[in-house]
Amino acid sequence: MLLRLGDVEIWRILESVDPFMAPQDFFPDMGPDGLELMRREVPRQLCQTTGKMLLPIQGFLVKTPQHVILIDACIGNDKTCEFEELWHKRSDGRFLAGLRAAGVAPEDIDYVMCTHLHIDHVGWNTRLEDGRWVPTFPNARYIFPAADHEHFSSELGVTYQESVLPVIAANQAELVGPDHKLGDYLSLIPTPGHTPGHVAVEVTNAGKVAVVTGDVMHSPIQCLKPEWNFAYDNEPDLAAKSRRKFLEVACERQNLILGSHFPLPSHGKVAAKSGAFAWLED
Repeated sequence: MLLRLGDVEIWRILESVDPFMAPQDFFPDMGPDGLELMRREVPRQLCQTTGKMLLPIQGFLVKTPQHVILIDACIGNDKTCEFEELWHKRSDGRFLAGLRAAGVAPEDIDYVMCTHLHIDHVGWNTRLEDGRWVPTFPNARYIFPAADHEHFSSELGVTYQESVLPVIAANQAELVGPDHKLGDYLSLIPTPGHTPGHVAVEVTNAGKVAVVTGDVMHSPIQCLKPEWNFAYDNEPDLAAKSRRKFLEVACERQNLILGSHFPLPSHGKVAAKSGAFAWLED
């Protein structure tokens, strides 16, 4: 178990940690001084062999007295991903083994909450059975941000066809707004920009708050440099505004932050520092 908020448990379900992109490509605004800053402040997110960003791919399993909820479903097996060789047609048992280690089978999941509909957050939504994509979690309701669904359904890309459309066809999808609440413990935080409907997920219990970032942030360096956008942010200016607001609220309320792509252990808090923020790793 990663952490406990009263009688709510949060488990990390880790799929992989691999070199992904060169930092200058990942953060196009960083410049040479920014690279030195990253080497100094977040050295564990840089691969010593390749120099690329190390990117954990992980979901978070939340066990409440009411429900078992998976926040983000990673990359998945057998999925088409031409732009990243390590993600293309994976065949790996680590994700499902992580669920089993948490005492959960796919049939036990009540809800799958997707912060957004990119390939590394929806992959295990479905799995390949007899040549067909079927929902991995047969008893779950899948919560999709409605604005993301509107955007990606208009494109009909391969990720949507493999990992989202089969869930809709199985009548297991719910399209929700950014103010949606899930039971007494989970609520969404609108953080658009990376994608049109991107949300973070807040888990509250026993006077404590933990927030799963999704892709509003990809690295602790963005605490110091919230203006640094990821190369694949859909609306960079909006993403930067969402990120700064997210950090301001987290700092003010002393929320525990679970960084979806942060270096392990991926959780900590933020504090004000020089007009921006400092990452305080637990």
